[in-house]
Amino acid sequence: MPVLRRGLAAGGIAALLSMFLWWSGALTSFEYRTWDWRARLLAASPDSEEVVLILIDEHSIEWMLETNGLSWPWPRETYALMANFFERAGAKALAFDLIFADPSTAGVHDDRAFAEAIDGHGDVVLAAFLGSGGSLNSWPGATDDSFASYHGEANANELEMLAVAHVGALFPVSELMSRCRLIGNVNILPDLDGVYRRGNLIATFDGRIVPTLGVAAFLVGAGGDVAIRASNGHLMFDDLKVPLDGKGRMLMRYPDLGDLSIYNAAEIIQSELLLLAGREPLVKPEVFSEAHVLVGASAAGLYDLRPTPVHARAAGVMVHAAMLDNLLNNRMMRELSAFSFVVLLLFLAVPAALMASFVTSPYRLALPYLLFLPLPAAASIGGYLAGFWVPLVPAFVGTSLGLVSASILGYAVEGRQKRFIKQAFEQYLSPMVIGELIESPDKLRLGGERRELTIFFSDLAGFTRISEGLSPEELTGLLNDYLSVMTDIILDEGGTVDKYEGDAIIAFWNAPLSQKDHAVRAVRAALRCQAALARLRPDFRRQVGHELFMRIGLNSGPAVVGNMGSHKRFDYTMIGDSVNLAARLEAANKELGTYTILSKNTADLLEDRLHIREVGRIAVIGRASSVRVYEPLEPNDFEKRKRDLEVFRSGLLAFYDGRLAEATEAFSEIAGEDTVAEMYLRRLEEWPCSSPEEWSGVLTMTSK
Repeated sequence: MPVLRRGLAAGGIAALLSMFLWWSGALTSFEYRTWDWRARLLAASPDSEEVVLILIDEHSIEWMLETNGLSWPWPRETYALMANFFERAGAKALAFDLIFADPSTAGVHDDRAFAEAIDGHGDVVLAAFLGSGGSLNSWPGATDDSFASYHGEANANELEMLAVAHVGALFPVSELMSRCRLIGNVNILPDLDGVYRRGNLIATFDGRIVPTLGVAAFLVGAGGDVAIRASNGHLMFDDLKVPLDGKGRMLMRYPDLGDLSIYNAAEIIQSELLLLAGREPLVKPEVFSEAHVLVGASAAGLYDLRPTPVHARAAGVMVHAAMLDNLLNNRMMRELSAFSFVVLLLFLAVPAALMASFVTSPYRLALPYLLFLPLPAAASIGGYLAGFWVPLVPAFVGTSLGLVSASILGYAVEGRQKRFIKQAFEQYLSPMVIGELIESPDKLRLGGERRELTIFFSDLAGFTRISEGLSPEELTGLLNDYLSVMTDIILDEGGTVDKYEGDAIIAFWNAPLSQKDHAVRAVRAALRCQAALARLRPDFRRQVGHELFMRIGLNSGPAVVGNMGSHKRFDYTMIGDSVNLAARLEAANKELGTYTILSKNTADLLEDRLHIREVGRIAVIGRASSVRVYEPLEPNDFEKRKRDLEVFRSGLLAFYDGRLAEATEAFSEIAGEDTVAEMYLRRLEEWPCSSPEEWSGVLTMTSK
């Protein structure tokens, strides 16, 4: 199957399956949870001067009982004090999320006091419960101009498709209902999981339109003459267009509860009492000027706590506050249309499957996953900020299925060839080389290219003598343990192991994959190999009775690298003068008293990223020109030996200049701590104390 066709098929099937799961409801509960996460993460900051909550909380109930001896339910005169306070403040609307369905237990005068306060304020909304639990089946008053019903421009028949029709209701007592400006329905149904994310804006009862409490507060605050009409699945309040879902509900964008302007009922009642006594109030009335005030209960014992996307136990009045805030600030959420949803799924699943199909390297297979799996979350967050519910879970499922199905198909179709290449070469080549061969099987041919490499040669000091005293089993076990540790380090640093020659390791960097920092990687690998051997040295001594020391030579320069050999058997290897020099440097360690040295070519590429010290200029067998060589140092070793290194540097410069007496003095000072200084002292014994003619300052190596 061609790669393009395979990717399209995998993506299309993934999108269709995700659509089926979403529309069947199998993903709904998971999507609800991710929506609540978005709602909490991106909760809007409301205008604290527009919507104010007055909560009857535990503190208010305790204060009323302790101070006034009044238990719950409170007498109506307490609410009259609130109404008078907010009338004094000039609040635009005052809505009570409390149903005063029964006459006050304190007597008719108590209801009258509250009624007069309501009448005095003029813009009060009282709560009614429309639903099967209500005891009334007709509007109180039974006339077309009944009190507390909505009288703005609206047509109940026209709005019937967007409103919930109720046949039962529970209203406030007539003494109160006759004085309020509007009745607001407090019966909002949650989603299937019990969380209040949506709500109907209007309902109908006995042929009349009844707005939800938050909507009623909005209408009263707007003057009450707002025209309500239906428009293509939307509800219009004058020019404000509110999108609704298929059940006539508005999807609410909840404000951040921490940013809401919230007061407790006790401080409002106390403030009004203090004002009546001519004293300074706890809360100044002018704070609520032009505000929409909602009064509700948050005390746990009053049983009006509701789960919302932003809070698991929020006061029920906060649901109405969210609805009111959305209307005032025009930040209602919209559900994505079916067409847009299908386009989104195809846009995510198909490209994801295509990319996963075209990526054949196992090391790059994570790329399409890393690129596409975050996209559903990004789209859902971006959609939320733009005012849309972009379904996250089905988008994620579709994208994941596209990626996984394409990967499985690709593995089934192309996996056989890749597995053959990997099994055939994993014993000989580095994972990077194998990955490149799997990516491009045409590279399995003879030929090479000229590249700059950093070459690594290592050998164990005196290993021939050590091996003579070991049995074949002991020798094999020792080499396997040693080579495994060193190879892991080289590969971890991105190197390619060329070959093993007994205990010797030959490796290189910057091929087959380009590495700008190939010299740094190689030197770092050398330091790590030496450190690992130091840790293992006691174990090896217990195994074979000898301590193992490794010599490493590093050089950077041009070389030919590629598949070389016969048409039937070849290796990925390198050849060139730079390779030979690295081998000579490995051997030079023995005469220099070092264990790791690198050429100036390599040192120049380090860009001061690692600590090194210049060891000297050496002439190796097979090369006409001398080579300046350096020793890499661990950071801790460099700091501890900083003074000795400075002394060595002064001695080396004196040696270069032919000032042999000065060089001898400097090297003698640190000879007990520095094996290279000791080597120089031995060499200096071969020259007279005065500078010889034609002095070069070059050390000649006598062995390969």
